[in-house]
This record gives sequence, structure tokens and C-alpha cells, in this order.
Amino acid sequence: MAAIDPSEELKELGAMLGGVEAVLDLDGMRRDLEELREQAADPELWNDQDRAQSVTRRLSYLEGELGKVEGLRHRLDDAALMLELASEEGDEETRAEVERELATLRKEIEQLEVRTLMSGEYDAREALVTINSQAGGVDAADFAQMVQRMYLRWAERHGYPTEVYDTSYAEEAGLKSTTFTVKAPYAYGTLRGEHGTHRLVRISPYDNQGRRQTSFAGVDIVPVVEQTDHVDIPEDELRIDVYRSSGPGGQGVNTTDSAVRITHLPTGIVVSCQNERSQLQNRATAMTVLQAKLLERKRQEDAARMNELRGESTSSWGTQIRNYVLHPYQIVKDLRTGVEAGNPTAVLDGDIDEFIEAEIRWMRRLESGDGQ
Repeated sequence: MAAIDPSEELKELGAMLGGVEAVLDLDGMRRDLEELREQAADPELWNDQDRAQSVTRRLSYLEGELGKVEGLRHRLDDAALMLELASEEGDEETRAEVERELATLRKEIEQLEVRTLMSGEYDAREALVTINSQAGGVDAADFAQMVQRMYLRWAERHGYPTEVYDTSYAEEAGLKSTTFTVKAPYAYGTLRGEHGTHRLVRISPYDNQGRRQTSFAGVDIVPVVEQTDHVDIPEDELRIDVYRSSGPGGQGVNTTDSAVRITHLPTGIVVSCQNERSQLQNRATAMTVLQAKLLERKRQEDAARMNELRGESTSSWGTQIRNYVLHPYQIVKDLRTGVEAGNPTAVLDGDIDEFIEAEIRWMRRLESGDGQ
């Protein structure tokens, strides 16, 4: 295949970045930044800790996004200047350096372009992630813990704060379930394609005969509720239980019954929280989690009704979505996008951006009716 002419590559990348800049609305981002900086400078802001943290997270995110776009534009301009000088002087070494920079810029601009595809109603929200061990016994519980670590490491790589609300440990190893938040703007839009069943195939470390074991973990991603959301939950629809927090192997964490479990009787949804020291705080956090799950349930029901009225079939992402094979060969493959990685260790250590970007593009095509 013939090499792309660097000057043509520059034009194409300039147009791609221009499209990204238009969708992101840089002037609007700058206005939002000024407003957030004014709010952050208000000494009264920290009287409300939750609001203050939300403002500072949003401020940090916007500064990073704007800096990223402006940095790419500067680098494109610099590359154009270097190419012009290299052409004038016949400097092949500089020309080769420009070509390498353009290849890097293409990858980074394509990654940024993915952000412009997140335009859903709740895509800009933070994400609430719940992971449950499914079929596979102790291996499934162990896999659930591996999946939790994968997402926490992914968030750490990107500098996104996380908070674990609840962890239910399995008796022998791993987790029965866990719930945590990724506290970054667009975390929901970024992660929502991860919703579904993840499948692990490996030689079980818990099988004394060294047999191959298949196990499953379910991942649920919902947007975090905000003050503008109205989720009415009558008290008589709730059953609230309190219990003592426990750690791995049933070890007691607290000496008081501070952990809270809330069951929403009409839907059977159960949420719990044990990360706070007081029962009151755990109840408030558990209610926030329940509201998020009910909000997402309502959104899905509304979407299903609209699709039915339009005569469209609904698509579910709640089925098996990704295989992690550690034996007899090593591969991680997404069943919807076809993206593969030959290093499961890196993937399980949080290197999942390639999968996430492909999912976002796949979902966008699906939602716009362009097929799978």
C-alpha cells in the first residue's frame, strides 16, 4: 500500500480535529470553565462537600479536555511548519520525524473523536458500576474480583476518582458482588458498553485436578442520579435491614450494625452500602444507588415503549459480551465489535481503552440505525 503523503495527512487530520472542535464547542467549554472557576473560588462552596467535589471534578475534567484539544491543534501546526522546512531544505530525517508525529496524532485525534459520539441523555453523568459473580462457583467469585480490579485500575490510569460503596465477599475467595462509582464526567457514556456478561476460561487455581473452568461475571452500569432527577420512592415500598459490615473471610469490620441493605419490594432490586461509619450515611448512599437503578430501569422501559410504537425491535446489551481466555491460548475478544487483544494480563490490569472506544462506535451505529 502506498504511503500517505504527509501534506495530505495534515489536511485530513486538520479536518478531523476541526470536526471535533465544532462538536465539543470550545467557546462553550471556555465559558463553562470561567463559571466553574468562579464557583470554585467561592469560600462558601465547601459548606456543601458533595457540590464542591462535583464542581472541582467538572473543572478538572474540562481543563483537561480543553488542554487536550488545544494541545493537538498546536502539535498539528508545529508539524505543518516542520514539514514545510523539511521540504525546503530536503531534510529527509525531519520529514520522517513529521510522519511519525502524524501517526501519533491520528491515533490521539481518533480517540478524542470518540468523545463526540457520547450524546445520550445521561452520557455526561458519572457511572455507578455493580459487578456480580455468576455461574462458576469460587472461580466466578474470583473472576468478579478480577473484573472489579480491572475497572478500578482503568479509572486509576485515567486519573478518575472512584468510591467503593459495598463489597460482599465470597467465603473461599473473591466477591459475590460489589458496587462502586467512577466519579468523572462522561464516565457513564464511556463505560455503558461494558454492561453485560463477561466470561473467563482458565485452568482453575481452586481445582486440585487442574481442570479447565469456565466462569461468568455480570457487569451493570447505570448513570449516577443528580439533584434534577425525580425518583419518587414511597417508604412502604422499601424494606430496610441493618447489619454488621464484614470483610474477607467474614471478618468483622465494624463493631456496630452500621451497614444498610434496602430492598425495593415492587421490583426486587436490592442495594446495600457499608463503606461509611454511620448507619445514617450508609442509608443515604444506598438510597442514592437505588434511585440510580430505578432511574435506569425507567429509562429502559420508556425506550422500549418508544421502540414498540415505532415498530422497532429493542437491542439488549445484557448478554455475553466479552471472553477472557487464559487457556489453552491467551486472548480477550469482544463478541460485538470483534476487537481482540493477545495479552489478557494487560487487559485485566485496566488496559481496556481499545475495547471501550470500539463499543462506543458500535453503540452509536446501532442507535442511529446504521446496523451492527
